[in-house]
This record gives sequence, C-alpha cells and structure tokens, in this order.
Amino acid sequence: MKKLILTVGMLLLCLIGAQAQFTLDGQFRPRTEYRNGFGSLIPDAADPGFAISTRARLNAAYQTEKYKFYLSIQDVMVWGENRQILPDDQNDSFAVFEAWAQLNLGSGWSTKLGRQVLSYDDQRILGGLDWAQQGRNHDAALIKYAKDNFILDFAFAYNQDFDNPTGFQSVGNAYNTTGFFSYKTMQMLYLKQKWESFGASVVLMNNGFQNFDDQSNADGLSNLQTLGTHLTFNKGSFGLAANAFLQTGERQGELDVKGAYLVGLDATYKASNAIGLGAGIEIISGNDGQTAGETGAFFPLYGTNHKFNGFMDYFYVGNHANSIGLFDIHASANFKLGEKSSLLAKVLNFKGEQDLPSGENALGTEVDLVFTQGFNGYSLKIGYSHMFAADGMYELKGVAEDVAAGTQNWAWAMLIIKPKFFSTAKAD
Repeated sequence: MKKLILTVGMLLLCLIGAQAQFTLDGQFRPRTEYRNGFGSLIPDAADPGFAISTRARLNAAYQTEKYKFYLSIQDVMVWGENRQILPDDQNDSFAVFEAWAQLNLGSGWSTKLGRQVLSYDDQRILGGLDWAQQGRNHDAALIKYAKDNFILDFAFAYNQDFDNPTGFQSVGNAYNTTGFFSYKTMQMLYLKQKWESFGASVVLMNNGFQNFDDQSNADGLSNLQTLGTHLTFNKGSFGLAANAFLQTGERQGELDVKGAYLVGLDATYKASNAIGLGAGIEIISGNDGQTAGETGAFFPLYGTNHKFNGFMDYFYVGNHANSIGLFDIHASANFKLGEKSSLLAKVLNFKGEQDLPSGENALGTEVDLVFTQGFNGYSLKIGYSHMFAADGMYELKGVAEDVAAGTQNWAWAMLIIKPKFFSTAKAD
C-alpha cells in the first residue's frame, strides 16, 4: 500500500511538472422516482412503482498540445438489487461510458476515435441522453474541422459483437445486437455555420441495420437515411429554433420508409430577468398502415428524446416507433426564484398525426413541473408530471378507460454532486 501511494504521488508530481493538463473528476447522482403512469397508462389494479437508482461516474482527462485522452467509467445501481454479500454485481451495470482520443492534425483539423457521446444542436436526432442514468454513447471515429464560426464533423462506425480473437473466421460479420435502432454501420456528416444572430446546421446520416434470413443467417443491411436542418435566430430577448428532418430508405427488418418527416418550431421570449416564456409546435409523421412492408413513420433515432414530447416519456422513448405519429403543441414558463433556484412549468397537448382505428386522434394533455435548487458544490432537482389522458390515449396504449387508474402521474427527486478531485490546469 505504501508503494502504491508513493507511486501515485510521484505520478501526480510528474503531471504537475509536465506541459500536459490532467484532470480527475466524478459524478454522484442518486434519483428517487414514484411511477404511477410513467411511460404508459397504469391500470387501477396495479401498484405504483417506487425505487431509487444511483449513477456514479469517474472521469479522467489528459491533454497535450498534440492530443487529448478521455476516460469515463460508470456504474448504475438500483438500491437493493443485490442481495447481501453478493460477490458480483447482479445487473452487470459497470461499464466504460466514454474512452476516446482526439488527435490534433493542424490547421483546424482533428480526429476523435473511440467510445464517445455524439451530441449536436438541440439533441433532437443525436444527443447524450443524460437524463437516463446509463446515458447514450457511440463507438465511432470522427474527422473534425473547426474554424471561426464553421464546424464540419464526419463520423463513421462499423459495429461487431464477437468477443474472441478468432471471431473473424468463426463468427463472421453478422451483428446480432438488436433493439433500440442498434446499427451495424453508420456514416454521418454534420455542417454548422453561425452568424451574428442566425445559425444553421445540416445533418446527413445513414444507418445500416443487420438483417437475417429465416435460418438466422446474416442477410445484408437495411439502410435508413435521415437528413435535415436545425435553424436558430436570436435577437435581444426573442429567440426562434426550427427543425426539419426527413427519413427514407429501410428500417430494421427491411421495412420501407417513405415520406417520413419531423418539423418543429419553438419561440422563446425573456420577459424579464426572472421570467422566460416559451411556446412551440412539433409534428412527427406516423404510419398510415395501408401498405404492407411500408411505413411513413419518422423516429428521432439517437436523440435525447426525454427532452421532447413530455417528461413522462409516452412517445419515442423505447416506444411509439411505428405508430400514428404525433402533433405536439406546448407552452412553458421558467421562473428564476433566487440566485440559485428556478421553477420550470410546461403544458403539452398531444394529438395523433393520424387517426386511430376508432377515428380518435386526441391523446391528452401533460403538465410538467421541475424545481431546481443549487447549493455550494451540489444541486437538487425535484419534478412532478401529470397526464390528463384523452380517449385516444387509452386506445393507443391498450388500457381501457374503465380499468385505468384515475390519476396518472410521476414524481422524482435527484441530487447531483460533481466533485473535482484533481487538476493540473491553471486557474484563469
């Protein structure tokens, strides 16, 4: 132990004296949730769910003039999931969340290789999904260019799931990992230009999904293309943000996608230093179900979907992947209650972009409240959401109104601590 402490101490002294910068920090984030209709309508006969989960992360960054290395390891623990003195973690949740190196190639060019978060603009199509305790990452390689107010990123990925050194011969290239739009291949081009009050970005992405024949043998790829733009305008207290995306090609299982789209517009207004207002609309195309083997439904793929269409996650969070689409009209107000406290209030009204078989399309109204309080070195967030379901929601979720619970709600509280253990970076 003494030798280990001495070795670590000498290493830190060397880092302090070197030109490189080294930082070591972490995150401790326990969250308590009461679920009584989160994600879907709960029947009256079912008991509400109550649980506590914790995300613990340890992050290390090492940076020189020529390259940067970053490592983030995490464990997601549900309180009580392991019996006493269990020798191994029961849910096997310990993971490397990020592990990448970025090489400086000069003249604005760089490359970033490894497991990383791909997060762009408002995270509608590509985001880190930080709300989920496990988060979202990609194993990918990026070629990056940045100069002045222009950004270009090109990403590509080729995924495998064999884990033995003879895998190339014995397993081949079939990718057996499925679900949640897990892809075999990915190519993505992102371009962004900013001006004084206006910003515009373009995303072009192709995802290849592994297909299998009746004998479970690899049978080529279904390639889905997503392309679109994110536009922003800010002038004084007023702001606008717009999304417009199209999807074409094939989903998993060789399902043809034709005419799928997402369009959205949000406006913000800073009424005072203490009050910010917002309003918006989003339309996501659905599947008309008229032609076998085809769909017109759009899915926002790898975005931070919890951020959109209500915090209760009734749409596009592991669900609603080939359904009637969505028409979402929402309004919000953010109140600054003190130097380190705020309250967000948001109301969302949902309709199907298409009618359900019964002819209904009204789905309901959701109210979201989030209170944030900052302290010295940590923060606390408390949330409450309530779903006022309409007739169409009962049909959509397959829960009859007469058996559904009269109250559909969700409450949570989350503590966030981000300790900084060590840093050789000089303070500004």
